[in-house]
Amino acid sequence: MSPINASLWMVVAMESADFTHGSLSGNETPAQHSQAAPVETAMALPIFMFAGGAIGNLIAIIVLSVSKQEKKSSAFYTLLCGLAVTDLLGTCLASPLTIANYLDPLVLEHEHVCEFQSFLLLFFGLTGLSIICAMAAERYLAICCPYTYQRWGVDRHFAQRFLFFIYISHIFFCCLPMMGMVRSKLQSSKTWCFIDWETQNQVAAAYTILYGVVSLLLILGTIVLNLAVCGALLLMSQRTVQRPTSRASVRQRWKALSSAAETQMMAVLVMTSAVVLACSAPLVVRVFANRFMLMSPGQSKADLAAIRIASVNPILDPWIYILLRRSLFRRLLSLSRRGSSTRSNASSTPQRNLFYPAIMRDNHVFTQLMCSANIITQLPATVKFTPYDTESLQPTSNTAD
Repeated sequence: MSPINASLWMVVAMESADFTHGSLSGNETPAQHSQAAPVETAMALPIFMFAGGAIGNLIAIIVLSVSKQEKKSSAFYTLLCGLAVTDLLGTCLASPLTIANYLDPLVLEHEHVCEFQSFLLLFFGLTGLSIICAMAAERYLAICCPYTYQRWGVDRHFAQRFLFFIYISHIFFCCLPMMGMVRSKLQSSKTWCFIDWETQNQVAAAYTILYGVVSLLLILGTIVLNLAVCGALLLMSQRTVQRPTSRASVRQRWKALSSAAETQMMAVLVMTSAVVLACSAPLVVRVFANRFMLMSPGQSKADLAAIRIASVNPILDPWIYILLRRSLFRRLLSLSRRGSSTRSNASSTPQRNLFYPAIMRDNHVFTQLMCSANIITQLPATVKFTPYDTESLQPTSNTAD
């Protein structure tokens, strides 16, 4: 028996009603093992989540670190790397406290330990939402407001300064409970600590509502920015399709625009946003539900489920960066173009040609929408253009991994 299992076995034995002076009878051993088994099973989940989050984020950081120099110098990938580092720190700091609480149920009953875990949950939950919103804002500026993007000098150093601002401001905001503004308490499941969202103190209630409002605004901001970017790409695609150009020039332009750079950025942003929002939304909902006394008979189980869903986020995020690499996207785009070309060659009726222009047959529609941003983001700073003069632009090809 391992040391951990032995210690658990002894703790359960000491709490047994039939324990006397350290002597154990043969009839008591199966009962003690049956009591220790649920503890070991329950502890296996946080251990698995800790290992998955730590290993996944380490691999993701390595993958991002060995990228091309032009990728590492961009603001988007700087924010992406910051999100991976944030997820790794959150996993390495929060998970050991949960595992220790399973080994000793008295760990989280210490006031300072409980306040520290509450701070970790507040800080890393809010920081993840903020970085995702910043990534969406960076794509929006690059695609929809290129003049502002260039005037502000949005690059790696700009993103690093913005990450520093996010960390400092969120540390101060999430430390307010530890300064006495609101009390942190051990939740009814006895496995995690969070701010007392049911308190009647007006200052504490204001902080709880403020935290929920800020989280909700970050979620809504991310959704609106992503929709705006997709709408802008759709509009650009429609304008390009309607231009009176020859088939050869259209094919050449879309071939240049169909490199994997912008497609990968948008796909990573959309997938990461979906995961973060899906994992964070339940906890935000529970904050408002508990604050405004929208209680249900199983509220403690709902609260526990919400925090567990939020804990899944740092496990899923890194695999998005790992799987959606540039080289993988190049192969997917190549297969997409090949399949579209095969379907267009197989169909030769005039009616189909009327409703499906050549550009729509040569390239996948989703690829066109996502890659048209290259026509803006790959221009040098000296190029001047108007939103209606995209025909005169000469896109440059991107380097691949």
